[in-house]
Amino acid sequence: MKKSSNNISLKNTDNKILSIQFSLDGFSFCVSDLFSKEISYFANYTFDETVNSLEDLLEKIKTIFNEDPILHYEFSEVFVIHQNSLNTLIPDAYFDEDSLNSYLELNIKTLQTDLITFDTIAEIEAKNVYVPYVNINNYLFQNFGEFEYKHHTTILLEKLIQKNEIEEKVMFVNVFKNTFDIVVLENKNLILSNSFSYQTKEDFIYYILFVAEQLQLNNEEFKLYFTGEITFESEIYKIVYTYIKNVFFLESSQAIFKELDAEKHSNSILLG
Repeated sequence: MKKSSNNISLKNTDNKILSIQFSLDGFSFCVSDLFSKEISYFANYTFDETVNSLEDLLEKIKTIFNEDPILHYEFSEVFVIHQNSLNTLIPDAYFDEDSLNSYLELNIKTLQTDLITFDTIAEIEAKNVYVPYVNINNYLFQNFGEFEYKHHTTILLEKLIQKNEIEEKVMFVNVFKNTFDIVVLENKNLILSNSFSYQTKEDFIYYILFVAEQLQLNNEEFKLYFTGEITFESEIYKIVYTYIKNVFFLESSQAIFKELDAEKHSNSILLG
């Protein structure tokens, strides 16, 4: 497990928010001001291999808590982000809280014991229905007491819709280790949101070109913005650029990037 962080020492956590994000590939957190939202500390733990079970993920997180003193501080608020592909968007007009299982069963294999919950995304008048990792929530509750949690897609959509001012259709691709999210917006309107798994660069470009074709986007004209785990040197970046001409990185304005050995478009869910 590899850790990266900035070197600031936190002397006072009054009026500070602890935001945590985790997946089967890693665990990260940041500390931000309750009022200004300025981020003062960020740490990222990357697992050597993707864990195969939620039990293994919990053991990894317990190890991090045992080794990282900042996670033992008291914070004004704690906010938790579940990063997984166990979700689907349902428009408010068709949403029924008693039908949560049926929304997921078409695309996702769920167990009868799985908790299914939802986030409200007011900007698009929709619900994000998903499976949170209950065992991780329970462990965090033991450490912090009550906290708010959401799915990573909810945060991604809220941030992109708030930022986007491009009138025509624009594609955003948020990249993780083995998965990526594609979001297409037309000004503040959501056209498409989906997640894909990939093993090769060919997988990666296939899904992007498939979405572009389905939405009749011209590869010579439409704009694509990357966030997350991708750089100019990445093979996945290079193959995309051979097919799509207007490719950019959506950079964060957070000052903490001056202290981090990280690209300004990385860790966009927490730092974007």
